Amino acid sequence: MKYVHVGVNVTNLEKSVIFYEKLFGVKPVKVKVDYAKFLLNQPGLNFTLNVRDEVNGNQINHFGFQVEAASEIHEHKVRLEKEGFFAREEMDINCCYALQDKFWVTDPDGNEWEFFYTKDNQATLPAADSNGCACSS
Repeated sequence: MKYVHVGVNVTNLEKSVIFYEKLFGVKPVKVKVDYAKFLLNQPGLNFTLNVRDEVNGNQINHFGFQVEAASEIHEHKVRLEKEGFFAREEMDINCCYALQDKFWVTDPDGNEWEFFYTKDNQATLPAADSNGCACSS
């Protein structure tokens, strides 16, 4: 496989392109009046924005990037905060049967993006986290 493809419905292409340029750190390879396409080599992702009249965020739960090293969580968080994003941080959280460090940012249509590093696998979920955790690994 060359790329994973994700197509996201958006209500404002201009705002969404600006958000995703900052999130991905690259410009789109194609922009039309109702469409934009980003190609990321690392990770291999073909990501498109498709304009719709109405979008009610997180129709698919969330998106995410799993990083290879704990230090990458801090690097991406700092990078995105410099771009003006608020990053909701969750460190040393037992989520989805894994001990993780993560943070979240939200696009203009309410879709959440998670950056996470899995430190260790866990046999159980804490009772307090079992209903609120958005599984990523």
